Amino acid sequence: MHNPVYNALLSGDQRLGLGNANVKFFDEAVSPFAGFDENYTNGFSDLHTLFPAGRKILYARPSRIPKPDGWQLNHEIEGLQFVYEGTKEIEGSFSNVQPLGKEHVAEMIALATLTKPGPFAARTIEFGYYHGIFENEKLVAMTGQRLHVQNYTELSAVCTHPDHTGKSYAHTLMQHQLALILQQGQQPFLHVRADNARAIALYERLGFTVSRQMNFYFMKRL
Repeated sequence: MHNPVYNALLSGDQRLGLGNANVKFFDEAVSPFAGFDENYTNGFSDLHTLFPAGRKILYARPSRIPKPDGWQLNHEIEGLQFVYEGTKEIEGSFSNVQPLGKEHVAEMIALATLTKPGPFAARTIEFGYYHGIFENEKLVAMTGQRLHVQNYTELSAVCTHPDHTGKSYAHTLMQHQLALILQQGQQPFLHVRADNARAIALYERLGFTVSRQMNFYFMKRL
Protein backbone atom coordinates (compact mmCIF):
# COMPACT_ATOMS: atom_id res chain seq x y z
CA MET A 1 0.00 0.00 0.00
CA HIS A 2 2.99 2.28 0.49
CA ASN A 3 3.84 1.83 -3.22
CA PRO A 4 0.46 0.80 -4.65
CA VAL A 5 1.14 1.15 -8.37
CA TYR A 6 4.29 -0.95 -8.47
CA ASN A 7 2.85 -3.57 -6.13
CA ALA A 8 -0.37 -3.80 -8.16
CA LEU A 9 1.70 -4.39 -11.30
CA LEU A 10 3.51 -7.20 -9.48
CA SER A 11 0.32 -8.80 -8.16
CA GLY A 12 -3.36 -8.29 -9.02
CA ASP A 13 -2.81 -6.25 -12.19
CA GLN A 14 0.17 -8.17 -13.53
CA ARG A 15 -1.85 -9.25 -16.57
CA LEU A 16 -2.10 -5.59 -17.64
CA GLY A 17 1.51 -4.76 -16.88
CA LEU A 18 4.42 -3.95 -19.16
CA GLY A 19 8.07 -3.15 -18.46
CA ASN A 20 11.13 -5.06 -17.32
CA ALA A 21 12.59 -6.48 -14.13
CA ASN A 22 13.01 -3.04 -12.56
CA VAL A 23 10.22 -0.79 -13.85
CA LYS A 24 6.57 -1.53 -14.52
CA PHE A 25 3.80 0.41 -16.27
CA PHE A 26 0.44 0.08 -17.96
CA ASP A 27 -0.34 0.61 -21.60
CA GLU A 28 -1.30 4.27 -21.91
CA ALA A 29 -4.81 3.30 -23.07
CA VAL A 30 -5.30 1.48 -19.74
CA SER A 31 -3.66 3.95 -17.37
CA PRO A 32 -0.71 6.36 -17.32
CA PHE A 33 0.53 4.86 -14.03
CA ALA A 34 4.15 3.72 -13.86
CA GLY A 35 6.14 2.50 -10.87
CA PHE A 36 9.25 0.89 -9.50
CA ASP A 37 10.70 -0.14 -6.15
CA GLU A 38 11.37 2.95 -4.05
CA ASN A 39 14.91 1.72 -3.38
CA TYR A 40 15.66 1.55 -7.11
CA THR A 41 17.35 4.83 -8.03
CA ASN A 42 17.34 4.46 -11.84
CA GLY A 43 13.57 4.12 -12.26
CA PHE A 44 12.90 7.35 -14.15
CA SER A 45 16.04 6.84 -16.24
CA ASP A 46 14.85 3.36 -17.25
CA LEU A 47 11.38 4.68 -18.12
CA HIS A 48 12.96 7.47 -20.16
CA THR A 49 14.84 4.85 -22.17
CA LEU A 50 11.74 2.71 -22.72
CA PHE A 51 9.34 5.50 -23.72
CA PRO A 52 9.22 7.76 -26.79
CA ALA A 53 9.30 11.53 -26.41
CA GLY A 54 5.92 12.88 -25.36
CA ARG A 55 4.81 9.79 -23.44
CA LYS A 56 2.91 10.84 -20.33
CA ILE A 57 3.08 8.99 -17.02
CA LEU A 58 1.50 9.27 -13.58
CA TYR A 59 3.73 8.42 -10.63
CA ALA A 60 2.43 8.01 -7.06
CA ARG A 61 4.51 8.15 -3.90
CA PRO A 62 3.85 9.11 -0.25
CA SER A 63 6.94 11.32 -0.02
CA ARG A 64 7.80 14.34 -2.17
CA ILE A 65 10.25 13.87 -5.05
CA PRO A 66 12.40 16.29 -7.06
CA LYS A 67 11.70 16.59 -10.77
CA PRO A 68 13.67 13.80 -12.49
CA ASP A 69 16.03 14.55 -15.36
CA GLY A 70 14.51 14.10 -18.80
CA TRP A 71 10.95 14.65 -17.62
CA GLN A 72 8.61 17.61 -17.66
CA LEU A 73 6.46 17.92 -14.53
CA ASN A 74 3.02 18.96 -15.78
CA HIS A 75 1.03 18.72 -12.57
CA GLU A 76 1.43 17.65 -8.97
CA ILE A 77 -1.47 16.70 -6.71
CA GLU A 78 -1.38 16.28 -2.96
CA GLY A 79 -3.62 13.35 -2.15
CA LEU A 80 -4.64 11.00 0.60
CA GLN A 81 -4.92 7.23 0.68
CA PHE A 82 -7.95 5.89 2.55
CA VAL A 83 -8.54 2.29 3.67
CA TYR A 84 -11.97 0.90 4.47
CA GLU A 85 -12.40 0.09 8.16
CA GLY A 86 -16.17 -0.14 8.23
CA THR A 87 -17.76 -2.79 10.39
CA LYS A 88 -21.44 -2.38 9.48
CA GLU A 89 -23.08 -4.73 7.03
CA ILE A 90 -23.47 -3.13 3.61
CA GLU A 91 -27.11 -2.24 3.08
CA GLY A 92 -28.94 -0.57 0.24
CA SER A 93 -31.04 -1.05 -2.85
CA PHE A 94 -28.96 -1.41 -5.99
CA SER A 95 -31.78 -1.94 -8.48
CA ASN A 96 -30.72 1.14 -10.47
CA VAL A 97 -27.05 0.06 -10.69
CA GLN A 98 -26.04 -1.48 -14.01
CA PRO A 99 -22.79 -3.17 -15.10
CA LEU A 100 -20.82 -1.22 -17.70
CA GLY A 101 -19.22 -2.85 -20.72
CA LYS A 102 -17.22 -1.90 -23.80
CA GLU A 103 -20.36 -0.52 -25.42
CA HIS A 104 -20.41 2.18 -22.71
CA VAL A 105 -16.77 3.28 -22.97
CA ALA A 106 -17.47 6.42 -25.00
CA GLU A 107 -20.00 7.59 -22.41
CA MET A 108 -17.65 6.67 -19.56
CA ILE A 109 -14.81 8.69 -21.08
CA ALA A 110 -17.15 11.65 -21.62
CA LEU A 111 -18.34 11.53 -17.99
CA ALA A 112 -14.80 11.22 -16.65
CA THR A 113 -13.60 14.07 -18.89
CA LEU A 114 -16.37 16.29 -17.54
CA THR A 115 -15.98 15.44 -13.85
CA LYS A 116 -12.22 14.71 -13.71
CA PRO A 117 -12.07 11.88 -11.12
CA GLY A 118 -8.68 10.84 -12.54
CA PRO A 119 -7.26 9.52 -15.81
CA PHE A 120 -9.71 7.44 -17.81
CA ALA A 121 -8.98 6.08 -21.28
CA ALA A 122 -10.27 3.57 -23.82
CA ARG A 123 -9.04 0.47 -21.96
CA THR A 124 -9.37 1.62 -18.34
CA ILE A 125 -12.48 -0.52 -18.10
CA GLU A 126 -10.19 -3.58 -18.21
CA PHE A 127 -9.39 -3.02 -14.52
CA GLY A 128 -12.88 -4.46 -14.06
CA TYR A 129 -16.18 -4.20 -12.21
CA TYR A 130 -17.37 -0.84 -13.52
CA HIS A 131 -20.98 0.01 -12.77
CA GLY A 132 -23.15 3.02 -13.43
CA ILE A 133 -26.53 4.67 -13.08
CA PHE A 134 -28.50 5.84 -16.11
CA GLU A 135 -31.23 8.44 -16.50
CA ASN A 136 -33.17 8.57 -19.77
CA GLU A 137 -30.67 6.07 -21.17
CA LYS A 138 -27.77 8.43 -20.44
CA LEU A 139 -24.90 7.50 -18.09
CA VAL A 140 -24.98 10.01 -15.22
CA ALA A 141 -22.84 8.36 -12.52
CA MET A 142 -20.30 5.56 -12.29
CA THR A 143 -17.56 3.95 -10.27
CA GLY A 144 -15.28 0.95 -10.65
CA GLN A 145 -12.08 -0.71 -9.56
CA ARG A 146 -8.51 0.18 -10.48
CA LEU A 147 -5.39 -1.01 -8.65
CA HIS A 148 -5.45 -4.53 -7.20
CA VAL A 149 -2.65 -4.73 -4.65
CA GLN A 150 -2.42 -8.24 -3.22
CA ASN A 151 -5.46 -8.40 -0.89
CA TYR A 152 -6.44 -4.74 -1.42
CA THR A 153 -8.72 -3.41 -4.17
CA GLU A 154 -8.95 0.27 -5.09
CA LEU A 155 -12.25 2.02 -5.77
CA SER A 156 -11.87 4.48 -8.60
CA ALA A 157 -13.63 6.75 -11.11
CA VAL A 158 -16.25 7.84 -8.59
CA CYS A 159 -18.10 10.53 -10.52
CA THR A 160 -21.55 12.02 -11.04
CA HIS A 161 -22.67 14.35 -13.80
CA PRO A 162 -23.07 17.85 -12.30
CA ASP A 163 -26.70 17.97 -13.43
CA HIS A 164 -27.45 14.93 -11.26
CA THR A 165 -25.69 15.60 -7.98
CA GLY A 166 -27.68 15.51 -4.75
CA LYS A 167 -29.41 12.25 -5.67
CA SER A 168 -27.11 9.99 -3.59
CA TYR A 169 -25.83 8.28 -6.72
CA ALA A 170 -22.20 8.33 -5.55
CA HIS A 171 -23.22 6.92 -2.16
CA THR A 172 -25.23 4.13 -3.81
CA LEU A 173 -22.45 3.21 -6.22
CA MET A 174 -19.84 3.28 -3.46
CA GLN A 175 -21.96 1.00 -1.27
CA HIS A 176 -22.44 -1.36 -4.21
CA GLN A 177 -18.71 -1.40 -4.94
CA LEU A 178 -17.86 -1.99 -1.28
CA ALA A 179 -20.18 -4.98 -1.23
CA LEU A 180 -18.54 -6.40 -4.36
CA ILE A 181 -15.01 -5.99 -3.05
CA LEU A 182 -15.80 -7.45 0.36
CA GLN A 183 -17.54 -10.41 -1.30
CA GLN A 184 -14.32 -10.99 -3.25
CA GLY A 185 -12.46 -11.26 0.07
CA GLN A 186 -10.57 -8.02 -0.56
CA GLN A 187 -9.97 -4.89 1.52
CA PRO A 188 -11.24 -1.69 -0.16
CA PHE A 189 -9.04 1.39 -0.44
CA LEU A 190 -9.03 4.57 -2.50
CA HIS A 191 -7.20 7.79 -3.24
CA VAL A 192 -8.57 11.33 -3.18
CA ARG A 193 -7.29 14.86 -3.54
CA ALA A 194 -6.42 16.25 -0.12
CA ASP A 195 -8.53 19.36 -0.83
CA ASN A 196 -11.66 17.47 -1.94
CA ALA A 197 -13.59 18.00 1.30
CA ARG A 198 -16.93 16.83 -0.11
CA ALA A 199 -15.57 13.47 -1.27
CA ILE A 200 -13.58 12.98 1.93
CA ALA A 201 -16.71 13.55 4.02
CA LEU A 202 -18.55 10.87 2.00
CA TYR A 203 -15.71 8.38 2.33
CA GLU A 204 -15.49 8.91 6.08
CA ARG A 205 -19.25 8.39 6.45
CA LEU A 206 -18.88 5.10 4.58
CA GLY A 207 -16.19 3.87 6.97
CA PHE A 208 -12.91 4.85 5.31
CA THR A 209 -10.02 6.21 7.37
CA VAL A 210 -6.79 7.92 6.26
CA SER A 211 -3.90 5.52 5.74
CA ARG A 212 -1.23 7.90 4.45
CA GLN A 213 -0.46 10.89 2.30
CA MET A 214 0.02 10.14 -1.41
CA ASN A 215 1.53 12.55 -3.91
CA PHE A 216 0.68 12.22 -7.60
CA TYR A 217 3.05 13.44 -10.31
CA PHE A 218 1.84 13.89 -13.88
CA MET A 219 4.93 13.99 -16.12
CA LYS A 220 5.86 13.92 -19.79
CA ARG A 221 8.98 12.35 -21.23
CA LEU A 222 11.16 14.97 -22.96
